[in-house]
Amino acid sequence: MPIFYNVEPSDVRNQTGDFGKAFEKVCNGKKKVEKERWRQALTQVAAIAGEHSIINWLDSEAAMIFKIATDVTNMLNFTPSRDFDHLVGMEAHVAKMSSLLCMESNEVRVVGMWGPAGIGKTTIARALYNRVSSDFQLSVFMENVKGSYSGNELDSYSSKLRLQEQFLSKMLNLKDMRINHLGVAAERLNSRKVFIVLDDVDKLEQLEALANEPRWFGAGSRIIVTTEHKELFKGHGVNYIYEVNFPSWDEALQIFSQSAFKQDYPPEGFMELAVDVTKVTNHLPLGLCVLGSSLRGKKKSGWTHELPSLKASLHGDI
Repeated sequence: MPIFYNVEPSDVRNQTGDFGKAFEKVCNGKKKVEKERWRQALTQVAAIAGEHSIINWLDSEAAMIFKIATDVTNMLNFTPSRDFDHLVGMEAHVAKMSSLLCMESNEVRVVGMWGPAGIGKTTIARALYNRVSSDFQLSVFMENVKGSYSGNELDSYSSKLRLQEQFLSKMLNLKDMRINHLGVAAERLNSRKVFIVLDDVDKLEQLEALANEPRWFGAGSRIIVTTEHKELFKGHGVNYIYEVNFPSWDEALQIFSQSAFKQDYPPEGFMELAVDVTKVTNHLPLGLCVLGSSLRGKKKSGWTHELPSLKASLHGDI
């Protein structure tokens, strides 16, 4: 993690300004090949996400030191999450998305994921994020993008600015960042390899504010967009699309059983009721989990009594 203390990253990248003068002095008498190797190393270092004392911490070096210590501690303590490994069908979803993401490619790639509410798009995106985000210089998971976008028809540009501010604040770990034009994202990120999840997008304007063009991001960057509206992908030129399908009957029964019984299949005496619930939810994963948690721990007689009312309230809960 580089610390740009009283020096501009661009001066390090291009060997200009006072840094460039010092660099030339150090290189005096060195072979041309060695000097060029140093130049390449500095260019690469300047592209790595770090701390910039002039912009971010001009008034408080103590705060900068505290944040650096915290970030280093978090990096050393980082372990890949396995929170989603047990979820039914997750490995198949992750494998299909990984194929579309094509991590070995150096291009900037946007992959869309679509399906109805409650199908599991957010969970799949979160599982992928937890597995691979540490391989990128910067990463961000933007939850509920539609809820973060005011969508003021009288001033849509201001709405886009506010959304990009939230995005950059999370991405760069800067509190209450303010911007005055939409090109800031490209200025800050075009040399960084980033992993971005834009979850629950419902308007084209949101994509224009957060990931308008591939050139906004550095080589090898990946952006996942989840939505219920497939037509957004065509409007934004997204060519790699994954449709999240409903689970099979057996998978749906497992999802419900894990929620209701903490095991893969119903215990003796509950199979018929479990099958009934699976049919009622039309195999929608969120519906299966909602009903499963509501019935967990209850006796068979309690199921029979509560199931009708739970069916009626199902749509409200999901």
